[in-house]
Amino acid sequence: MSVVTNTTTIGAIEAPSRRNTELALLIFAVAIPVFAYANVGLAMTGKLPSGMLGYGLGLGLMAGVAHLVVRKFARYADPLLLPIATLLNGLGLVLIWRLDQSPRLIQRAKSAWGKFSPDAPHQLLYTAIGVALFIAVLLLLKDHRILQRYTYISMAVALFLLVLPMFFPAVNGAKIWISIPGLGTIQPGEFAKIIIAIFFSGYLMVKRDALALASRRFMGLYLPRGRDLGPILVIWALSILILVFETDLGTSLLFFGLFVVMLYVATERTSWIVFGLLMSAVGAVGVATFESHVQQRVKAWMDPFACYKTDGACQQIGDAIMSFGSGGTLGAGLGQGNSDLIGFAANADFILSTVGEELGLAGMMALLLLYGLIVERGVRTALAARDPFGKLLAIGLSGAFALQVFVVAGGVMGLIPLTGMTMPFLAQGGSSVIANWALIGILIRISDTARRPAPAPAPSSDAEMTQVVRP
Repeated sequence: MSVVTNTTTIGAIEAPSRRNTELALLIFAVAIPVFAYANVGLAMTGKLPSGMLGYGLGLGLMAGVAHLVVRKFARYADPLLLPIATLLNGLGLVLIWRLDQSPRLIQRAKSAWGKFSPDAPHQLLYTAIGVALFIAVLLLLKDHRILQRYTYISMAVALFLLVLPMFFPAVNGAKIWISIPGLGTIQPGEFAKIIIAIFFSGYLMVKRDALALASRRFMGLYLPRGRDLGPILVIWALSILILVFETDLGTSLLFFGLFVVMLYVATERTSWIVFGLLMSAVGAVGVATFESHVQQRVKAWMDPFACYKTDGACQQIGDAIMSFGSGGTLGAGLGQGNSDLIGFAANADFILSTVGEELGLAGMMALLLLYGLIVERGVRTALAARDPFGKLLAIGLSGAFALQVFVVAGGVMGLIPLTGMTMPFLAQGGSSVIANWALIGILIRISDTARRPAPAPAPSSDAEMTQVVRP
């Protein structure tokens, strides 16, 4: 007796796409900023703001379109990245609009420039452009591994973007902006961090075995060979040149720190971290000895109240520290703080002081946790990626995002010298919000590829479809 049974291979159980989870989170990500918008209006004028409905519809429409594109073209992507980015961007719009309503800022702007131009409408426009770029990344970048083909082209483009601000006049002591007639100012470093991560990922994927070799062990550390120190020396020199010619402490820290982090992840050698920290310390101390702009930042960091009345940088950091102190645990309430006293930087990197004063320690911790969640989901994506380039690119983008949050928050809180960079999604700045939406788009593409179930292999012949079982 024989029994003929059909054993056609069945594909693996399809992983849940979690798009409905993403949609539910997006509803909260839109509702919370709208509620905050209403709260600010009631606190400052005693009535609901007239633009609340339009703001809610605009933010909801952008979030909805982005969700539909993710649902269609990246259905297995991480469900948290888009809602968190939407929430941060929405809260940033509310805080910028809150500062636009400050009589002190309006009067200061009219005294300086003869007119006042609110920043919130411009930021909403930049948000729309950023979401459009996010959608374009998902539509055009079908596979993140395509970026590996442009490893050295991305290096040339990144260097061009980093060098370009040298040929434009300094703004507030730093050359990090370029002026384009009709478009205003653009900060190329925001886009350069993404392109640099692409270059580092492609380069380290090829060279990681050579860089992981050690010539000898000293004090528990594997010391790299002399000829393998070349890459880190070149990156160190470039970061120093950026610091010298552009007096841009933030970009140089981000540039060098990103390379060291990715180098450690690629080689798993702790010695690269030690060398990176030593070289960054040597470079920073060396530049600070003759660069006056860096000296002012360090001076303000060491004791802002010693030069509070004579130096603008000291006054800004001193006002920020007082804002954090007056916020207490729960804050003064949205629209009821005095962080607008900081001046022109109140809606830039010092927008964190508004969060600290009006939402208190609890609100600040919640905000930092949201940033931490983006980094965590990026690292989780790197762990899940099936290809080395995707792993390095995801960890590079997550590392760049984390470093930027650290240098901005650390500078405003007085942990490190002030860098002048922009808080991602939160602070006013078109280049920052557009570039960070592109960063989220690339992470979503990598996570979709990593979580997408592999197709089941098809049987090669009819013989594999049939199995004869004999008792």
